[in-house]
Parts: sequence; C-alpha cells; structure tokens
Amino acid sequence: MTDLTTLLEVGGPVAALGGGAAYARAKHPGVYWSTVGLPLSTARLLSSYSSVMEACGLTVAPSRLRMLAVQATTRREVRPVPPRRGLIRPTSTGLRLRLRLAPGQEPADVAASAERLRHAWGVHAVYVTLVKPGVVDLRLVGFDVLRRVRMPRKSAAGFLRIPVALREDATPFVRDYRAVPHGLTLGATLSGKSMYLRHLVAGLARQPVALVGIDCKRGVELAPFAPRLSALATDPDQAAELLPVLIREMEDRYDLIKARQGIAPGTPDEELTSDIWGLPEHERPTPIVLFVDEVAELFLTATKKEEERRDEMVTQLIRLAQLGRAAGIYLEVCGQRFGAELGRGATMLRAQLTGRVCHRVNDEASAKMALGDIAPEAVAAACAIAAERPGLAVAGDTSGGWSRIRTPYLSLADAAEICHASAHLVPDLPALTPFRPAVPARPVAPPAPVLRPRPVTD
Repeated sequence: MTDLTTLLEVGGPVAALGGGAAYARAKHPGVYWSTVGLPLSTARLLSSYSSVMEACGLTVAPSRLRMLAVQATTRREVRPVPPRRGLIRPTSTGLRLRLRLAPGQEPADVAASAERLRHAWGVHAVYVTLVKPGVVDLRLVGFDVLRRVRMPRKSAAGFLRIPVALREDATPFVRDYRAVPHGLTLGATLSGKSMYLRHLVAGLARQPVALVGIDCKRGVELAPFAPRLSALATDPDQAAELLPVLIREMEDRYDLIKARQGIAPGTPDEELTSDIWGLPEHERPTPIVLFVDEVAELFLTATKKEEERRDEMVTQLIRLAQLGRAAGIYLEVCGQRFGAELGRGATMLRAQLTGRVCHRVNDEASAKMALGDIAPEAVAAACAIAAERPGLAVAGDTSGGWSRIRTPYLSLADAAEICHASAHLVPDLPALTPFRPAVPARPVAPPAPVLRPRPVTD
C-alpha cells in the first residue's frame, strides 16, 4: 500500500508534465521547442554525430598521418573521418551549425542526406546552404514554421525591399525590387494571393515610392489603399488611358539619363546601359511600382474594338517590363491564370517577369505557367498545396531555385490604416494627377462632453 501511494505521488506530476508538453507541442510549438525540443535535439546531435555521419555515408578514410598518430598514441581502431563540425547556435525555431567538408565531398552529398539527418536528430526539417567552397551551413528547423507564421524580428527590410512572407527554413522571404524588378503572382480564389499583395502595398506605403494600381474588379482589391495610391484604374478603359502615361513617364526618365550622362539624343532606349540610380539623389525620379490585379481582364475581349485596345495595352505592358527597370518602374502582375490562351503577347510578357510566386491553383497547367519555365521541380510542390492553408505558396526565380513560403495574416483594415497614415508620402507626379483616386473624408467623431451627468442613485 505504501509503494502504491508513493507511485501515485510521483506519477501525478510526471503525467502532468507529459500532458503539458504534449499540449504545448500541438498548440504552441515554439514554446515546446524552446523548453523541450531544443535540449533533446542538441543532446542527440552531440552524442550521435559521428555515427550518424558514418551511417549517411558522409565520412571519408583518414589520412595516413592521422592513422599513424592514432596507432602510435592509442590502441583503438582508426575510424572514418566525418566533416568537421562548428559551434551549435540555437535559434527560436531550430539549430544552426557549420560543417567543413572532408576532402572529396561536395554540398550535394550533405543535401542528399538531409532527410536521414532529420530523423536521426528529431527535428522537423534540415536545410543545407553553401557558404563558401568546402563549407556548408546546416539549418535545423524544430517544428513546422508555416503552420502559424510569425515573421522574425530581424528582417532584411530596406528601400524597395519588403519582407512579405516566411520561408519553410524560418528565414524571411524578401521581395527585392532592385534585384528582381518584375514579378508574377498566380493563385486561385481564396488561395492567399490578395494577402500577398496586401503585404506588398503596406510595406511599400511607408517608403518614398509612387504606387500605381490597375484593378479591373472595379477596384475592390486596391481601392481601400487609395490614400496612398498615385493612380488607380478600375476597368480596362481607364487602364488603356493610364498605360500610355506611364510609357511617356518612362521615356522622359530616359531623356533625363541621356542629358545627365551626355548620351546622344538619338540613341535608342535599348542601348542604354545605366539607370536612374546613377543620377544624383536630388535629380533622381521617384520609383514607381505598378500593381496589376487580375491581369486576364486586360486580355479578354468580346468585340473587334476591344481586341485592338487589348493589343495596345499588352504592347505597353511588355515595353514597361522590358525597359522600365532602368527608369525605376517595376511591375507586380497578379492573376489566376496567365498563359498563351489569353492571346498574343501573354507569353512574351510572362518571360519578362523574373520573380514567380504560385499559390494554390486549380490545375497543373496553371502551375506550369508560373514555374514550369524556371523551376520544373517546383510544379509538383505547387500542385500539392492544400486548400486548408491559405497563403502557402511556392516562390521561384530564374536562377532555378525555389522554396515554400507563407504570408502572415494582415487584415484589410490594418493595411488600409497603414496607407492612410502614410498618405503624406504620395510623391508629386503631375502626369499621374488625373488618375489619382478620390479619397472619401473620414467622419469626425464628436468631442467628448466636458461635463458628465450626475449618476442616478437609489
């Protein structure tokens, strides 16, 4: 009876701790990792590093000098040599350590064993990044960071650099318009495409940048950001008037570059090798970011007249994509589908859009439109996105690399409030003034009464 009482007294707190750990792992994985997962994974890594590397085939035969030294000092067996391990650096989402590869190894050998390392050390995923020849960085992620997205406190934000989502390796996905001037974002309804666009607008609203929108859904996506927009077109007719103005603005900026650098006035725009960033700061024009939502609406036609208008707008978009970067004009094109079936010029325009983000799509052909020409391996990953995870997407670029990302939640009201608070940053561009959206005045709340009525008492 005494032994049973003692067992119950000891087992009660143990069961409570086990239940608390299980609850934290399911509901608060970050807390569980910091308190339980991090110590366990670190202990597994330190105790089994050599054996795991040997089982994964990541060891090499020791040098002759090492063999002679071991045989001369000890009687133990000379074992294969694993990659030299650096210090273990814990993070809020996992572990990081640097490996110096043994002679004859390459980073692809470590990347091929990432799944084995994940199971051996009890983490969610392992990612391998090349630091320099012979040195790789191992990023161990302790839990699924895309299930409940929390952006890191330190992000690589800057001018025309917007941390818009979180990668699956717990690093921020940064939309850098200086490095990737134009982008294409595809996604079906309720896939999170609008949330991605919302983060871009809210991030750029705080910077000295001109924001221009083409939203052929009567402006329901971009109209809430009207206080911060320099121009907004809400149907194809208005877009047909706005695009030529942007073309003329681009040509004026090329003339400014020519005049500043002494280039002959007759030099074709295609032969210019500089851009507005080579101009002095006081002469540099304000960068312009053009958001095109539901780009297919600009391609669809029903009459001959609309077809002529479509061809003209597509030509202007292609010119902006080809020549706009040097003039500081950047494109962000969004839609549900974007391929050759839209008509002439669609494939040519898509080829100019370097950055690609593909959310959940309804068919494989749509994923191939976004990623098939730059990262064929990413098409299967885009098709596997579940409807229960809005905001999850596959991001790629022309380098062939790709990764899964997910955008954190940002309400429309919060994004609109950011645009309203930064309305004073709207630059003065006279050419875009006729297209400036009307901003309704906010109702003024009545002032609080100074004298309060006396409370009624019994």
